[in-house]
Amino acid sequence: MIKKGKTAMKLLLVLMFSLIQSVHLQADDSHLNIRFPVEKMKLDNGLTVLLYKDDSAPLVEFQTWFKVGSKHERPGQTGLAHLFEHMMFKGSKNFQGNAFEQILLQNGITNNAFTTRDYTAYYEKLPSTKLEIVMAIESDRMRNLIINEEMLRKEIEVVKEERRMRVDNNPDGQIYERMISTTYKVSPYRWPVIGYMKDLDALTVEDCQKFYDKYYAPNNAILVIGGDIDLAKTKKLLNKYYAPIKSFPLEKKDLASEPEQTRPRTSNIRLDISSAKLALSYRGPKVGEADAYALDVLASVLGEGASSRLYSDLVYKKQAVTEVYAFFNSMMDDGMFAIFANIRPGKSIARVRSNLEKHILDIQKKGITQKELEKAVNRIQTDYVRGLQTIGAKTKALVLNEMVLGDYEFLFSDLTRYSSVTKEDVQKVANRYLQKESQVKVQALPVKGKK
Repeated sequence: MIKKGKTAMKLLLVLMFSLIQSVHLQADDSHLNIRFPVEKMKLDNGLTVLLYKDDSAPLVEFQTWFKVGSKHERPGQTGLAHLFEHMMFKGSKNFQGNAFEQILLQNGITNNAFTTRDYTAYYEKLPSTKLEIVMAIESDRMRNLIINEEMLRKEIEVVKEERRMRVDNNPDGQIYERMISTTYKVSPYRWPVIGYMKDLDALTVEDCQKFYDKYYAPNNAILVIGGDIDLAKTKKLLNKYYAPIKSFPLEKKDLASEPEQTRPRTSNIRLDISSAKLALSYRGPKVGEADAYALDVLASVLGEGASSRLYSDLVYKKQAVTEVYAFFNSMMDDGMFAIFANIRPGKSIARVRSNLEKHILDIQKKGITQKELEKAVNRIQTDYVRGLQTIGAKTKALVLNEMVLGDYEFLFSDLTRYSSVTKEDVQKVANRYLQKESQVKVQALPVKGKK
């Protein structure tokens, strides 16, 4: 799950923030530019590969992203995409059992993975001398994963415990899950990435094998290798390990789109908390659309940082909440603008909600100031550039743009797109998306009798 305290078109930035030794940044009133050399190639089997050389340290980042996330599941089989994030580490034809983890550990290689609604990613950080080892392992598990009953049941229990920690026993996790399910009624975005307990328990080896065969193919993946690499040798290794993997026909299936919301929705939930929590959300545009950049700026003005409008008013002045923040989360097929507030004990949740709506209405009617605009854009751009510091973040930023926008080159134009946002743009998106009839309200209240 994407961290909820960050603004997002920073879906595109949150995953990026960590990038660049060899970045060139020019900045004046009209021009910002980030650029570093990247080579893109596609193997005959459809595997897209991005390569960049950075010999500032003897390290390599190796990332494989598959075009499959929780939105590709179906009701009754939720959590499958995330389950594979676990199962992919449990052995393949040529690296069975614990061999995968043992080989990586013995060679000083670290690894991890994550799953979203749109895609699943696996990544390693390795000494540059160990590239062939990782290629051998990763190419093998791309098509030769071993799936058996014992392994499946064990990993399902691991995922269920993860769900208990992140959702069932986490008030914020429960609120976020409720907000998503209240916002989306038709779209496959409506169920949680981690899945539901009953669906996890019902999964079979056959379900998993079908899912794996359907989505884990070279023509459904993007591979990025960055760092201290020899480009010619890397290409030879790609031909050795990946070129022999056969492509598979990909099912073209249109996912259900969410119809327009025509009236506000409210969901109340009782939780083991000492004071109330409130979440407001509004659907927005998908990643990459012009309005997404303006909504990112709006979120920053409203609720990013202690000097934002909401924090200054509700935390400092009125002392009605202990925390408040806003963010825009843009995904491949839709987006969501949200505000979260932790109500101070003894304060009215209804009054806080009214105050939040008044701040929205104020921007809809009067807009924001030039100073607020410049501050928000500067904050976003500064975070962006500061984030471009490591080899790992470069690889993540490149593959993210290639995945969600279809071209890694968008990485190099985002700063200028933020610079082009105007006060009028921010006021326009506030009026277009943050309307009362499209509001989703989730109110979390203490269980009855709890003080």
